[in-house]
Amino acid sequence: MRRFAAHNVPLRPLVGACAAVTLLLFTTADAQAPRPRARELGVEPGVFPPGPLNAITDVAGVRVGHTTIIDGDRVRTGVTAVMPHPGNLFQEKVPGAVFVGNAFGKLAGSTQVDELGTIETPILLTNTLSVGVAVAAAAAWTLAQPGNSDVRSVNAVVGETNDGGLNDIRGQHVTKDHVLAAIAAAREGPVEEGSVGAGTGTQCFGWKGGIGTASRTVPAGGSRYALGVLVQTNFGGVLTIDGVPVGKLLRRYAFGPSAPGQAGADPADGSCMIVVATDAPLDARDLKRLAARAVFGLARTGSSFSHGSGDYAIAFSTAPGLRTRMGDASPAARTILPSDGVSPLFQAALEATEEAVYNSLFRATTMTGNGRTVDAIPVDRVRDLLARR
Repeated sequence: MRRFAAHNVPLRPLVGACAAVTLLLFTTADAQAPRPRARELGVEPGVFPPGPLNAITDVAGVRVGHTTIIDGDRVRTGVTAVMPHPGNLFQEKVPGAVFVGNAFGKLAGSTQVDELGTIETPILLTNTLSVGVAVAAAAAWTLAQPGNSDVRSVNAVVGETNDGGLNDIRGQHVTKDHVLAAIAAAREGPVEEGSVGAGTGTQCFGWKGGIGTASRTVPAGGSRYALGVLVQTNFGGVLTIDGVPVGKLLRRYAFGPSAPGQAGADPADGSCMIVVATDAPLDARDLKRLAARAVFGLARTGSSFSHGSGDYAIAFSTAPGLRTRMGDASPAARTILPSDGVSPLFQAALEATEEAVYNSLFRATTMTGNGRTVDAIPVDRVRDLLARR
């Protein structure tokens, strides 16, 4: 049976049997008791408070959408779309930057982002072998936007992690329609986490990984700004939560004993994609420094940053005064937060990344696919370990 859910999007744009199956998925999901987020377990990394939603969508205008694809016994994959603002992204490009912790991975569009310091499309996350179709879909979507009839070049930004353990990745089951559905599903408000979208088939620290998000509100330069992070977790190491060596205590960690029958319980390899959004007026240079702190934040969770782990962060600012508008070649005055004022945002990026990783684990559900089963992290056992620290 095929299951295709485009989260937060009305059923009308979906076609044929897919629409009926989507309705079934929403009904099934509603019947399941939700797993907790990190703060419900008393895990509150850092010193800055979260935003109202504790999500990347606490940065005004940022929207997130997922397409989750579950088909038969072998397909467990999907797409996640992050939209920096609700307008025409190509006509109003946001300042952006990329930081590479380890380049064993694919981040399409990163070289132009490095060169020009701008992002002009939705930021898409999917699986390793679906980057190409996502690039093509993002380009087609951009060309079709009102006002883009003369556009002849599009730099789509697409990242990935390899979900080939739980997913028949060689079958390349993600289609252009799946990508467009994720973009169409993008909404403000709460962000669904865990085994959804690009996190449907991912694994993290030997347990089921997925999508996670968190945010912080930060005083900087005499103002208060929002910073949000979204992660696609698919990496390994020795899980540490709030200073407690949870992975070691539960005997599931890289280079250590693995639980019998647990796919992916032992390796350190994997990848993590991180998207960082802020409304602080940062230029591309300081956004790159901000992205670096997000990657550094993975270390707080116990990441091994192993040989086969592609660890990337994409950061952007939604500040309207810093957007690059097509056809405007005139000098312009811009208000930019000076580098001396960015340290609180660096701290916030560390904290939000750490918490987003925990949320991806706690919210994920046990998944069977492609002949393997990967358990969700046992929340009750983690709660007990944290209580004893």
